[in-house]
Amino acid sequence: MPTRPLSWPVSSKESARRLENALSSTQLSLLHTVADEAAARGLPLYIVGGFVRDLLLGWPGQDFDLVVEGDAIAMAQALTKKVGGRVTVHTRFGTAQWFLPDSSGHNRQASGIPGFLDLISARSETYNRPGALPTVRRGTLADDLRRRDFTINTLALRLDGKHFGELRDDLAGLDDLEKGLVRVLHPRSYFDDPTRILRALRYEQRYGFRIADEDLALITAAKPLLGGLSGERLRHELDLILAEEKSAAMLDRSAGLGILTEIHPSLAWDASLRPLFEKLNQPEPDSWRGVPDLARVPRRVALGYLLWLSDLDAPVIESLAARLDFPASLREALLAFSALHTELPALADAKPSVITARLDEVPLLAVCALSIEYTSIHFSDSESADEPASIRLSDSESVEKSVSIRESVTESVDNYLSRWRHVKPKTTGHTLRKLGLSPGPTYQIILRRLKEAWLDGEIHTTEEEKTFLETLCESPTRT
Repeated sequence: MPTRPLSWPVSSKESARRLENALSSTQLSLLHTVADEAAARGLPLYIVGGFVRDLLLGWPGQDFDLVVEGDAIAMAQALTKKVGGRVTVHTRFGTAQWFLPDSSGHNRQASGIPGFLDLISARSETYNRPGALPTVRRGTLADDLRRRDFTINTLALRLDGKHFGELRDDLAGLDDLEKGLVRVLHPRSYFDDPTRILRALRYEQRYGFRIADEDLALITAAKPLLGGLSGERLRHELDLILAEEKSAAMLDRSAGLGILTEIHPSLAWDASLRPLFEKLNQPEPDSWRGVPDLARVPRRVALGYLLWLSDLDAPVIESLAARLDFPASLREALLAFSALHTELPALADAKPSVITARLDEVPLLAVCALSIEYTSIHFSDSESADEPASIRLSDSESVEKSVSIRESVTESVDNYLSRWRHVKPKTTGHTLRKLGLSPGPTYQIILRRLKEAWLDGEIHTTEEEKTFLETLCESPTRT
């Protein structure tokens, strides 16, 4: 993991060298294209914020936050005429998204070229009330830096003309970066935008930094305002946390500061989930190949929510889903997974066909989360209070039975993901039609029964399936 360097670049030559070394040739060419247009218009152009922060820390960065002291929309439109692509403008904020042309000939993923660039007119912002969207006015870079959240995000590198590589540090961002401090720019910052509370926790844990003492006091005072924010804004911040490698540490810290329950009374965090979340940092097993994502939810984020929340009762999940504006796919996966938890002990000794039929009713990604839960348990000769509640048995059940159930479920889930979900009979509806059977519910009965026979070891070869099919055709409704 990258760490803070011992010394900082102070000259534009050193900053330019770092910038050039951090970018691919195609990325650098793209920035020079924008910078040349800015220079031709006599407009100072800067790359600002997270990219500069990560550049100085030695972290990889891909997000180009480009700020121009002038009309960013007009500049984006000029770039479109010269280079191609298209522009989407946001007049209220003075910003433009320049969607790059596909004819560049570059492999975007390999070269790090984004699908679009955000071009931003330097601006100032004021807030009419806590949590409201800001009122925007055109301004200077100094104004633009003062509207940002944390000092470590106020660093800027100039890109145009002879100024290429000049480092701008108006608000002591370098000093806090070197000290490893997360600090807002002014005492009203968390009140103006309470989502910054979650962002502070994310930066602190990602970089191994420390939230400044005065900020902790401000967070304590401002955290009740989280309850008044929209579910969409809050879920966006939680999504960003769950996408991080250190998401467990971030949620642990959030819970310790009483942040999560301000969002929803039932949004708690169990420290026993940490080993499960660590599994998300490992490569996915081969048995997960072909498992689809949930609609509108990134894969890792969805797995994080499933591991975190699916042990809750259905009414609580429904309440959380409404509060945080969950997509329907995530809400349904959580409810299906939660219901499955209560049935697992009864399924431990069931036939493969019974287990497969039950797991077929659950989104596949939820079955993957179930696999993480069970394979993360280290079996021992005693019950562990650190195990997630979803995989604990009651005190009245023996340790031997508990271990047996866990081992059985672990094996079944692994078999389902690697083999059972792929099992299909050789017989198809076309086969049945050729045998003279009229289409209808009988088809489903026969095909389901054939699949069960393969899963449960009643048949092992194509010839055995043919013989078994003959029996079924004589009495298709008998199972």
